[in-house]
Amino acid sequence: MAGRKIAIVLFNLGGPDGQKAVRPFLFNLFKDKAIISLPAIVRLPLAALIAGTRAKSARANYALMGGGSPLLPETRNQGGALEAKLSARLAGDTVRCFIAMRYWNPLTLETAREVAAFAPDEIVLLPLYPQYSTTTTQSSVNAWKGAYRGSGRTREVCCYPALPGMIDSHVAQIREAIAGAEGTVRLLFSAHGLPEQVIERGDPYQRQIEATAAAIAAKLGGEVDWQVCYQSRVGRLKWIGPSTPEAIEAACEEGLGVVIAPIAFVSEHIETLVELDHEYRELAEHLSCTTYVRVPALGIEPGFIDALAGATVDALQRAGGAAPAAGWSCEACGPICPARQQSLAAA
Repeated sequence: MAGRKIAIVLFNLGGPDGQKAVRPFLFNLFKDKAIISLPAIVRLPLAALIAGTRAKSARANYALMGGGSPLLPETRNQGGALEAKLSARLAGDTVRCFIAMRYWNPLTLETAREVAAFAPDEIVLLPLYPQYSTTTTQSSVNAWKGAYRGSGRTREVCCYPALPGMIDSHVAQIREAIAGAEGTVRLLFSAHGLPEQVIERGDPYQRQIEATAAAIAAKLGGEVDWQVCYQSRVGRLKWIGPSTPEAIEAACEEGLGVVIAPIAFVSEHIETLVELDHEYRELAEHLSCTTYVRVPALGIEPGFIDALAGATVDALQRAGGAAPAAGWSCEACGPICPARQQSLAAA
């Protein structure tokens, strides 16, 4: 008897694959109404203006990484590792991982067509954003729902901020980084920031970031000096804080070194390889910080991939809809919770 055909769709933001792609990538990013919540008649010209204004500096940053983003090859490696793990756990089924990037190739529509051609019996939507936000997970899911016209029963892993295996993987890498650091250090959990008004509308991202950090810190032990901070601020709006530069400055003023761990980025890309490895390192050196150590993104760390496989298998055992992975409860999200909204709609 033939087994099931299972499609795992990995969501990520994407990144330009070369210098010519930088400006159209930025336009795709800023034309998303989840990023700029203005009517299209205003949003699209504004997105074109922002893309044109920022293209030069963005190209310089991507040049530091060889001209383009490594995010797609990194995601392909994660997809290959996850596919192998799931194929071993789901013997008899045919499992394929697909990548749907939000702002650059392979874009959602292209991937939706590939999945439809695969003709799956089951689909699991798995965002490579551990913490849910309207600006990332919701935007990717909405794009998928608007594009997919194929077969298969769909489940969503809407978030996994406290997934045990992921937390353990972070803990192992952070312990190694702290052990290799000189002197007394402060551990900074750095995540991409958001404007305060997004959080005030009920977006659960910040509380999920703080939950991830607290879960890691609890396993590291009570003597670890740690703090959550937020990077990548752009524009004039007030963003959630403290900012990562502010946190680095405060640690250096106290005579502490810095170990910085990216807890919202599971792959290496511009925010880790440029912002953390170049810009913030230079800031720490300028401030005469005693040490600056950056913890790697999880990538294909075996414990992390195994945790994603477990979350996927758990999702396949559900009747359908969206739900968080192990370690998190919908009640902790607040008003914006896709899993709870689906449950209420079905009631």
